[in-house]
Amino acid sequence: MAQADEETLDDLRLRLAPEIALSAVFDGWSDDALLAAAKAQGVDPALARLAFPGGAMDMIEAWVGSVDARMEARFGNGALDNVKIRDRIRDLVWFRLEQVMGLEEAFSRALAIQAMPQNVARALKMGWASADRMWRLAGDTATDYNHYTKRAILASIYAATLAVFVNDESEGKADSRAFLDRRIEGVMKFEKAKAKWLGGEREHFDVARFLGRLRYPSS
Repeated sequence: MAQADEETLDDLRLRLAPEIALSAVFDGWSDDALLAAAKAQGVDPALARLAFPGGAMDMIEAWVGSVDARMEARFGNGALDNVKIRDRIRDLVWFRLEQVMGLEEAFSRALAIQAMPQNVARALKMGWASADRMWRLAGDTATDYNHYTKRAILASIYAATLAVFVNDESEGKADSRAFLDRRIEGVMKFEKAKAKWLGGEREHFDVARFLGRLRYPSS
């Protein structure tokens, strides 16, 4: 972490974001939550407000950014090198889900804010960016149309699983884990069948390619 006299506003946002999320459970993504986070971190309230000129959406985006940073720290050192692509994606998604545990109310309030018409485009951009980081950590190097397909569909699967996760009261969020596994398993079976129907262009299917074609579940 940067020293206090070297800390940029971006650094400050990432430092305050987890505290804001904790306060948002009770106060929503509000000025009260921001001030509580500033007090907890020993930050001048005026400086804290300066770091979030866009209000709630700035706070939510910083929270997502803090999750991205933790994910990079956890998996960016080659931790997934010997893991199958399918399991890399599962591990990355599940890590992000775990960051919401205990903050379900804050997340639900964030969703309501993101769903406002003026915020939808920004929320979609945030989801795309998180999906892109997951695929990059998973080792994806696609530059053709699959690059975009993978990210768009993974963002949808992540969002759908999050919706299940925040309302999941099963032990250890077992229902959410099963939901995520089914989404992945379903597309694997679909792509296997499709490859066979098309005449078996390849002897073995490409897991990364199949995950890139995940469909948004209907239920």
